[in-house]
Amino acid sequence: MVKTGFANSNLNLEALTLLSRINCLRFFPVSIMAEDSKAKIQHNPKILSGPVLTNSPNAALSKNLLSRYQNIVLFNEGDTRLIATYVWIDGTGEHIRCKDRTLNFYPRAPTELPVWNFDGSSTGQADRKNADTHLVPRTIYKDPFRQEPHILVMCDTYKYNMEPTETNHRVNCQAAYDKCTKEEPWFGIEQEYILLDADLRPFGWPPGGCPPPQGPYYCGVGANKVFARDLVQAHYMCCLYAGIPLAGTNAEAMPSQWEFQVGPAVGVKAADDVWMARFILHRLAEEFGVIVSFDPKPVEDWNGSGAHVNFSTKAMRAKNGIVEIEKAIDKLSKVHMKHIKVYDPRGGKDNERRLTGQHETASIKDFTSGVANRSCSIRIPRKCAEESCGYLEDRRPASNCDPYAVIDALLRTCILNE
Repeated sequence: MVKTGFANSNLNLEALTLLSRINCLRFFPVSIMAEDSKAKIQHNPKILSGPVLTNSPNAALSKNLLSRYQNIVLFNEGDTRLIATYVWIDGTGEHIRCKDRTLNFYPRAPTELPVWNFDGSSTGQADRKNADTHLVPRTIYKDPFRQEPHILVMCDTYKYNMEPTETNHRVNCQAAYDKCTKEEPWFGIEQEYILLDADLRPFGWPPGGCPPPQGPYYCGVGANKVFARDLVQAHYMCCLYAGIPLAGTNAEAMPSQWEFQVGPAVGVKAADDVWMARFILHRLAEEFGVIVSFDPKPVEDWNGSGAHVNFSTKAMRAKNGIVEIEKAIDKLSKVHMKHIKVYDPRGGKDNERRLTGQHETASIKDFTSGVANRSCSIRIPRKCAEESCGYLEDRRPASNCDPYAVIDALLRTCILNE
Protein backbone atom coordinates (compact mmCIF):
# COMPACT_ATOMS: atom_id res chain seq x y z
CA MET A 1 0.00 0.00 0.00
CA VAL A 2 1.36 3.40 -0.95
CA LYS A 3 1.51 5.74 2.04
CA THR A 4 1.69 9.46 1.46
CA GLY A 5 1.16 12.07 4.12
CA PHE A 6 -2.60 12.13 3.66
CA ALA A 7 -5.50 10.26 5.18
CA ASN A 8 -7.04 9.39 1.81
CA SER A 9 -4.12 7.10 1.01
CA ASN A 10 -4.63 5.32 4.32
CA LEU A 11 -8.13 4.12 3.56
CA ASN A 12 -8.33 0.36 3.27
CA LEU A 13 -7.27 0.06 -0.37
CA GLU A 14 -8.80 -3.37 -0.71
CA ALA A 15 -12.10 -1.74 0.14
CA LEU A 16 -11.62 0.51 -2.87
CA THR A 17 -12.39 -2.51 -5.03
CA LEU A 18 -15.92 -1.71 -3.91
CA LEU A 19 -15.82 1.26 -6.24
CA SER A 20 -15.17 -0.93 -9.25
CA ARG A 21 -18.13 -3.06 -8.23
CA ILE A 22 -20.34 -0.07 -7.56
CA ASN A 23 -19.37 1.66 -10.81
CA CYS A 24 -21.17 -1.14 -12.64
CA LEU A 25 -24.48 -0.50 -10.89
CA ARG A 26 -27.41 0.62 -12.98
CA PHE A 27 -29.05 3.66 -11.44
CA PHE A 28 -32.49 5.19 -11.09
CA PRO A 29 -34.82 2.29 -10.26
CA VAL A 30 -37.99 3.13 -8.36
CA SER A 31 -38.37 1.90 -4.78
CA ILE A 32 -41.65 0.27 -3.82
CA MET A 33 -43.70 1.87 -1.07
CA ALA A 34 -46.66 0.46 0.82
CA GLU A 35 -48.60 3.72 1.01
CA ASP A 36 -49.51 6.80 -1.34
CA SER A 37 -16.72 16.21 21.86
CA LYS A 38 -17.14 18.73 23.93
CA ALA A 39 -13.32 18.47 24.50
CA LYS A 40 -11.47 21.07 22.45
CA ILE A 41 -8.64 19.73 20.31
CA GLN A 42 -5.57 21.92 20.44
CA HIS A 43 -4.88 23.87 17.26
CA ASN A 44 -2.07 22.60 15.07
CA PRO A 45 -1.47 24.61 11.88
CA LYS A 46 0.14 21.69 10.09
CA ILE A 47 -1.94 19.00 8.43
CA LEU A 48 -0.53 15.59 9.20
CA SER A 49 -1.53 12.14 8.15
CA GLY A 50 -4.54 10.49 9.72
CA PRO A 51 -3.96 7.05 11.22
CA VAL A 52 -3.76 3.91 9.14
CA LEU A 53 -6.92 2.07 10.12
CA THR A 54 -5.24 -1.12 11.28
CA ASN A 55 -7.17 -0.75 14.54
CA SER A 56 -10.45 -1.28 12.72
CA PRO A 57 -11.31 -5.00 12.63
CA ASN A 58 -13.39 -4.51 9.47
CA ALA A 59 -10.55 -2.74 7.66
CA ALA A 60 -8.19 -5.57 8.58
CA LEU A 61 -10.39 -8.14 6.83
CA SER A 62 -9.48 -8.88 3.23
CA LYS A 63 -12.09 -7.51 0.85
CA ASN A 64 -10.41 -9.47 -1.94
CA LEU A 65 -11.60 -12.63 -0.23
CA LEU A 66 -15.13 -11.28 -0.10
CA SER A 67 -15.07 -10.52 -3.82
CA ARG A 68 -14.51 -14.23 -4.52
CA TYR A 69 -17.93 -14.98 -3.07
CA GLN A 70 -19.82 -12.00 -4.46
CA ASN A 71 -20.05 -13.72 -7.85
CA ILE A 72 -21.46 -16.99 -6.55
CA VAL A 73 -24.67 -17.92 -8.36
CA LEU A 74 -26.96 -18.43 -5.40
CA PHE A 75 -29.99 -19.82 -7.17
CA ASN A 76 -30.60 -21.67 -10.42
CA GLU A 77 -32.15 -19.94 -13.42
CA GLY A 78 -35.87 -19.65 -12.91
CA ASP A 79 -35.54 -19.90 -9.15
CA THR A 80 -37.62 -17.17 -7.52
CA ARG A 81 -35.73 -17.07 -4.22
CA LEU A 82 -33.93 -13.94 -3.03
CA ILE A 83 -32.37 -12.43 0.09
CA ALA A 84 -34.22 -9.66 1.91
CA THR A 85 -32.49 -7.44 4.49
CA TYR A 86 -34.98 -6.07 7.01
CA VAL A 87 -33.84 -2.69 8.42
CA TRP A 88 -35.26 -0.92 11.47
CA ILE A 89 -34.64 1.81 14.07
CA ASP A 90 -33.70 0.50 17.52
CA GLY A 91 -34.63 1.69 21.01
CA THR A 92 -32.21 4.63 20.94
CA GLY A 93 -34.26 6.31 18.23
CA GLU A 94 -31.11 6.99 16.21
CA HIS A 95 -29.25 3.71 15.62
CA ILE A 96 -30.09 1.11 12.99
CA ARG A 97 -30.35 -2.69 13.12
CA CYS A 98 -30.80 -5.26 10.35
CA LYS A 99 -31.10 -8.96 9.67
CA ASP A 100 -31.48 -11.12 6.57
CA ARG A 101 -33.89 -13.79 5.43
CA THR A 102 -34.44 -15.90 2.31
CA LEU A 103 -37.73 -15.42 0.46
CA ASN A 104 -39.26 -17.78 -2.09
CA PHE A 105 -40.76 -15.02 -4.24
CA TYR A 106 -40.15 -11.47 -5.44
CA PRO A 107 -42.54 -9.08 -3.67
CA ARG A 108 -44.32 -6.46 -5.75
CA ALA A 109 -45.35 -4.46 -2.68
CA PRO A 110 -44.31 -4.36 0.99
CA THR A 111 -47.70 -5.76 1.98
CA GLU A 112 -46.69 -9.03 0.28
CA LEU A 113 -43.71 -9.41 2.60
CA PRO A 114 -44.04 -11.42 5.81
CA VAL A 115 -44.12 -9.64 9.15
CA TRP A 116 -41.01 -10.80 11.01
CA ASN A 117 -39.84 -10.55 14.61
CA PHE A 118 -36.68 -9.99 16.62
CA ASP A 119 -35.46 -9.93 20.22
CA GLY A 120 -36.53 -6.48 21.35
CA SER A 121 -34.84 -6.94 24.72
CA SER A 122 -31.49 -6.78 22.91
CA THR A 123 -32.34 -3.53 21.12
CA GLY A 124 -33.91 -1.57 23.97
CA GLN A 125 -37.45 -2.08 22.68
CA ALA A 126 -38.87 -4.77 24.96
CA ASP A 127 -38.31 -6.53 28.26
CA ARG A 128 -37.17 -10.14 28.44
CA LYS A 129 -40.58 -11.45 29.49
CA ASN A 130 -42.16 -10.21 26.24
CA ALA A 131 -39.11 -9.90 24.01
CA ASP A 132 -40.70 -10.74 20.65
CA THR A 133 -40.96 -7.48 18.72
CA HIS A 134 -42.50 -7.28 15.26
CA LEU A 135 -41.08 -5.88 12.02
CA VAL A 136 -43.69 -4.60 9.56
CA PRO A 137 -42.29 -3.97 6.05
CA ARG A 138 -43.02 -0.48 4.71
CA THR A 139 -40.75 0.30 1.74
CA ILE A 140 -38.68 -1.89 -0.58
CA TYR A 141 -35.35 -0.87 -2.13
CA LYS A 142 -32.95 -2.68 -4.42
CA ASP A 143 -29.91 -4.09 -2.60
CA PRO A 144 -26.70 -2.40 -3.89
CA PHE A 145 -24.49 -4.88 -2.01
CA ARG A 146 -25.85 -8.16 -3.38
CA GLN A 147 -27.63 -6.48 -6.33
CA GLU A 148 -30.65 -7.82 -8.17
CA PRO A 149 -32.91 -9.54 -7.34
CA HIS A 150 -32.07 -9.01 -3.65
CA ILE A 151 -33.77 -6.27 -1.65
CA LEU A 152 -33.54 -3.97 1.36
CA VAL A 153 -36.72 -3.48 3.36
CA MET A 154 -37.40 -0.48 5.61
CA CYS A 155 -39.59 -1.58 8.50
CA ASP A 156 -41.25 -0.06 11.53
CA THR A 157 -41.50 -1.81 14.89
CA TYR A 158 -44.32 -3.06 17.11
CA LYS A 159 -44.48 -4.64 20.56
CA TYR A 160 -45.71 -8.18 21.23
CA ASN A 161 -49.30 -6.85 21.30
CA MET A 162 -48.84 -4.93 18.02
CA GLU A 163 -48.75 -1.55 19.74
CA PRO A 164 -46.06 0.72 18.22
CA THR A 165 -42.74 0.78 20.07
CA GLU A 166 -41.68 4.04 21.72
CA THR A 167 -39.29 4.86 18.88
CA ASN A 168 -41.77 4.08 16.10
CA HIS A 169 -42.56 7.64 14.99
CA ARG A 170 -43.54 6.48 11.52
CA VAL A 171 -47.05 5.61 12.69
CA ASN A 172 -47.92 9.18 13.71
CA CYS A 173 -46.12 10.60 10.69
CA GLN A 174 -48.19 8.42 8.36
CA ALA A 175 -51.39 9.42 10.16
CA ALA A 176 -50.57 13.11 9.76
CA TYR A 177 -49.61 12.71 6.11
CA ASP A 178 -52.85 10.85 5.32
CA LYS A 179 -54.72 14.02 6.31
CA CYS A 180 -52.52 16.24 4.14
CA THR A 181 -52.35 14.46 0.80
CA LYS A 182 -54.28 17.18 -1.06
CA GLU A 183 -51.65 19.75 -0.02
CA GLU A 184 -48.91 17.61 -1.64
CA PRO A 185 -46.22 18.24 0.99
CA TRP A 186 -42.70 17.87 -0.37
CA PHE A 187 -39.60 17.36 1.73
CA GLY A 188 -35.93 17.58 0.84
CA ILE A 189 -33.55 16.68 3.66
CA GLU A 190 -29.89 17.74 3.83
CA GLN A 191 -28.16 15.08 5.92
CA GLU A 192 -24.78 16.08 7.38
CA TYR A 193 -22.40 13.63 9.04
CA ILE A 194 -18.80 13.25 10.17
CA LEU A 195 -16.36 10.41 9.52
CA LEU A 196 -14.26 9.13 12.42
CA ASP A 197 -11.22 6.89 12.53
CA ALA A 198 -10.96 3.80 14.73
CA ASP A 199 -9.83 5.98 17.67
CA LEU A 200 -13.01 8.10 17.35
CA ARG A 201 -11.15 11.17 16.09
CA PRO A 202 -12.36 12.99 12.97
CA PHE A 203 -10.88 11.06 10.06
CA GLY A 204 -7.75 12.65 8.64
CA TRP A 205 -7.15 15.01 11.55
CA PRO A 206 -3.56 15.16 12.86
CA PRO A 207 -2.86 13.08 15.98
CA GLY A 208 -3.13 15.29 19.05
CA GLY A 209 -3.93 18.35 16.99
CA CYS A 210 -6.33 20.16 14.75
CA PRO A 211 -6.24 21.18 11.08
CA PRO A 212 -6.16 24.85 10.05
CA PRO A 213 -9.40 26.79 10.70
CA GLN A 214 -12.56 26.54 8.63
CA GLY A 215 -12.44 28.05 5.19
CA PRO A 216 -10.98 25.76 2.52
CA TYR A 217 -12.98 22.61 3.28
CA TYR A 218 -16.56 23.37 2.20
CA CYS A 219 -16.98 21.87 -1.30
CA GLY A 220 -13.19 21.54 -1.22
CA VAL A 221 -10.90 19.72 -3.62
CA GLY A 222 -7.47 18.35 -2.80
CA ALA A 223 -5.89 15.69 -0.60
CA ASN A 224 -5.12 18.21 2.17
CA LYS A 225 -8.73 19.46 2.28
CA VAL A 226 -11.01 16.51 1.57
CA PHE A 227 -10.91 13.07 3.17
CA ALA A 228 -12.64 9.82 2.12
CA ARG A 229 -14.30 11.03 -1.09
CA ASP A 230 -14.22 7.41 -2.33
CA LEU A 231 -16.63 6.40 0.42
CA VAL A 232 -18.89 9.36 -0.33
CA GLN A 233 -19.02 8.56 -4.05
CA ALA A 234 -19.68 4.88 -3.34
CA HIS A 235 -22.58 5.91 -1.12
CA TYR A 236 -23.97 8.23 -3.80
CA MET A 237 -24.00 5.47 -6.40
CA CYS A 238 -25.39 2.83 -4.04
CA CYS A 239 -28.29 5.07 -3.04
CA LEU A 240 -29.20 5.84 -6.64
CA TYR A 241 -29.09 2.14 -7.46
CA ALA A 242 -31.30 1.35 -4.47
CA GLY A 243 -33.95 3.83 -5.65
CA ILE A 244 -33.25 6.58 -3.12
CA PRO A 245 -33.58 10.00 -4.81
CA LEU A 246 -30.24 11.46 -3.77
CA ALA A 247 -30.14 14.98 -5.18
CA GLY A 248 -26.45 15.57 -4.51
CA THR A 249 -23.54 15.50 -2.11
CA ASN A 250 -20.71 17.81 -1.02
CA ALA A 251 -17.89 18.24 1.47
CA GLU A 252 -18.91 20.39 4.43
CA ALA A 253 -17.24 23.15 6.47
CA MET A 254 -15.25 20.86 8.76
CA PRO A 255 -12.66 18.42 7.39
CA SER A 256 -14.13 14.87 7.36
CA GLN A 257 -17.65 16.35 7.43
CA TRP A 258 -19.93 15.59 4.48
CA GLU A 259 -23.52 16.07 3.40
CA PHE A 260 -25.95 14.29 1.11
CA GLN A 261 -29.35 15.58 0.05
CA VAL A 262 -32.42 13.35 -0.24
CA GLY A 263 -35.47 14.35 -2.24
CA PRO A 264 -37.64 16.07 -2.88
CA ALA A 265 -40.02 13.29 -1.90
CA VAL A 266 -43.64 13.35 -0.84
CA GLY A 267 -44.59 12.89 2.80
CA VAL A 268 -43.42 9.83 4.73
CA LYS A 269 -41.38 8.56 1.79
CA ALA A 270 -38.76 11.25 2.43
CA ALA A 271 -38.11 9.87 5.92
CA ASP A 272 -37.98 6.27 4.65
CA ASP A 273 -35.36 7.36 2.13
CA VAL A 274 -33.21 9.16 4.72
CA TRP A 275 -33.18 6.18 7.07
CA MET A 276 -32.25 3.77 4.28
CA ALA A 277 -29.55 6.16 3.02
CA ARG A 278 -28.12 6.22 6.56
CA PHE A 279 -28.15 2.42 6.64
CA ILE A 280 -26.31 2.16 3.32
CA LEU A 281 -23.73 4.69 4.51
CA HIS A 282 -23.04 2.72 7.69
CA ARG A 283 -22.75 -0.53 5.72
CA LEU A 284 -20.25 0.97 3.29
CA ALA A 285 -18.26 2.53 6.12
CA GLU A 286 -17.88 -0.94 7.65
CA GLU A 287 -16.00 -2.06 4.56
CA PHE A 288 -13.87 1.08 4.32
CA GLY A 289 -12.96 0.78 8.00
CA VAL A 290 -14.26 4.20 9.09
CA ILE A 291 -17.05 5.20 11.45
CA VAL A 292 -20.02 7.40 10.56
CA SER A 293 -21.14 9.81 13.28
CA PHE A 294 -24.42 11.71 13.20
CA ASP A 295 -23.60 13.49 16.47
CA PRO A 296 -24.70 17.13 16.05
CA LYS A 297 -21.59 18.64 17.67
CA PRO A 298 -18.63 16.25 17.98
CA VAL A 299 -15.95 18.98 18.10
CA GLU A 300 -16.27 22.31 19.89
CA ASP A 301 -15.52 25.51 17.93
CA TRP A 302 -16.22 23.83 14.58
CA ASN A 303 -19.45 23.61 12.61
CA GLY A 304 -21.84 20.99 13.91
CA SER A 305 -24.01 18.68 11.82
CA GLY A 306 -27.66 19.20 11.03
CA ALA A 307 -30.44 17.71 8.94
CA HIS A 308 -31.94 20.82 7.37
CA VAL A 309 -35.44 20.17 6.07
CA ASN A 310 -36.72 21.92 2.95
CA PHE A 311 -40.51 21.94 3.07
CA SER A 312 -43.24 23.10 0.71
CA THR A 313 -46.88 22.55 -0.12
CA LYS A 314 -48.67 22.84 -3.43
CA ALA A 315 -49.86 26.32 -2.43
CA MET A 316 -46.33 27.44 -1.51
CA ARG A 317 -45.05 26.34 -4.90
CA ALA A 318 -47.85 28.13 -6.75
CA LYS A 319 -47.93 31.76 -7.90
CA ASN A 320 -47.57 34.18 -4.96
CA GLY A 321 -46.89 31.18 -2.71
CA ILE A 322 -44.67 33.39 -0.55
CA VAL A 323 -47.85 34.31 1.34
CA GLU A 324 -48.33 30.67 2.35
CA ILE A 325 -44.64 30.37 3.24
CA GLU A 326 -44.91 33.37 5.56
CA LYS A 327 -48.05 31.91 7.14
CA ALA A 328 -46.20 28.67 7.85
CA ILE A 329 -43.28 30.56 9.38
CA ASP A 330 -45.65 32.46 11.65
CA LYS A 331 -47.18 29.19 12.84
CA LEU A 332 -43.73 27.72 13.48
CA SER A 333 -42.70 30.78 15.49
CA LYS A 334 -45.45 30.08 18.02
CA VAL A 335 -44.36 26.48 18.77
CA HIS A 336 -40.58 26.84 18.57
CA MET A 337 -39.69 24.89 21.71
CA LYS A 338 -42.25 22.20 20.91
CA HIS A 339 -40.39 21.53 17.68
CA ILE A 340 -36.97 21.71 19.35
CA LYS A 341 -38.01 18.84 21.62
CA VAL A 342 -38.62 16.52 18.66
CA TYR A 343 -35.71 17.69 16.51
CA ASP A 344 -33.21 15.37 18.20
CA PRO A 345 -33.67 12.02 20.00
CA ARG A 346 -32.95 13.52 23.44
CA GLY A 347 -35.65 16.14 23.60
CA GLY A 348 -33.42 19.03 22.52
CA LYS A 349 -30.37 18.19 24.65
CA ASP A 350 -28.24 17.30 21.61
CA ASN A 351 -29.21 20.50 19.82
CA GLU A 352 -28.21 22.59 22.85
CA ARG A 353 -24.60 21.87 21.91
CA ARG A 354 -25.17 22.78 18.25
CA LEU A 355 -27.69 25.64 18.15
CA THR A 356 -25.52 28.28 19.82
CA GLY A 357 -26.01 31.23 17.49
CA GLN A 358 -22.56 30.58 16.01
CA HIS A 359 -21.22 28.41 13.19
CA GLU A 360 -24.18 29.02 10.87
CA THR A 361 -26.86 28.33 13.49
CA ALA A 362 -29.50 30.29 15.35
CA SER A 363 -29.73 30.22 19.14
CA ILE A 364 -31.84 27.37 20.46
CA LYS A 365 -33.61 29.90 22.70
CA ASP A 366 -34.86 32.17 19.92
CA PHE A 367 -36.96 31.70 16.80
CA THR A 368 -35.74 33.72 13.82
CA SER A 369 -36.34 33.76 10.08
CA GLY A 370 -34.86 35.56 7.12
CA VAL A 371 -34.07 35.55 3.42
CA ALA A 372 -30.79 33.81 2.54
CA ASN A 373 -29.76 33.96 6.21
CA ARG A 374 -28.02 30.79 7.36
CA SER A 375 -27.94 31.96 10.97
CA CYS A 376 -31.73 31.81 11.26
CA SER A 377 -34.10 29.11 12.46
CA ILE A 378 -36.00 29.27 9.16
CA ARG A 379 -34.37 30.40 5.92
CA ILE A 380 -36.21 31.51 2.80
CA PRO A 381 -33.90 30.95 -0.18
CA ARG A 382 -33.10 34.11 -2.14
CA LYS A 383 -34.59 32.71 -5.35
CA CYS A 384 -37.86 31.88 -3.59
CA ALA A 385 -38.11 35.42 -2.25
CA GLU A 386 -37.44 36.87 -5.70
CA GLU A 387 -39.97 34.59 -7.41
CA SER A 388 -42.52 34.90 -4.57
CA CYS A 389 -42.96 31.14 -4.32
CA GLY A 390 -41.09 27.96 -3.49
CA TYR A 391 -40.19 26.52 -0.11
CA LEU A 392 -38.77 27.20 3.34
CA GLU A 393 -35.74 25.61 4.99
CA ASP A 394 -36.01 24.57 8.64
CA ARG A 395 -32.39 24.63 9.85
CA ARG A 396 -33.10 23.42 13.39
CA PRO A 397 -33.26 19.59 13.09
CA ALA A 398 -30.09 17.88 14.35
CA SER A 399 -28.16 15.44 12.20
CA ASN A 400 -29.31 12.56 14.43
CA CYS A 401 -32.98 13.53 14.31
CA ASP A 402 -35.69 11.06 13.41
CA PRO A 403 -37.03 12.45 10.11
CA TYR A 404 -40.39 10.78 10.78
CA ALA A 405 -40.77 12.92 13.92
CA VAL A 406 -39.62 16.07 12.12
CA ILE A 407 -41.99 15.61 9.17
CA ASP A 408 -44.83 14.77 11.55
CA ALA A 409 -44.25 18.02 13.48
CA LEU A 410 -44.10 20.16 10.33
CA LEU A 411 -47.28 18.66 8.90
CA ARG A 412 -49.23 19.11 12.13
CA THR A 413 -48.06 22.69 12.68
CA CYS A 414 -48.07 24.09 9.15
CA ILE A 415 -51.01 22.23 7.57
CA LEU A 416 -53.19 20.65 10.26
CA ASN A 417 -52.89 23.59 12.69
CA GLU A 418 -52.46 21.27 15.66
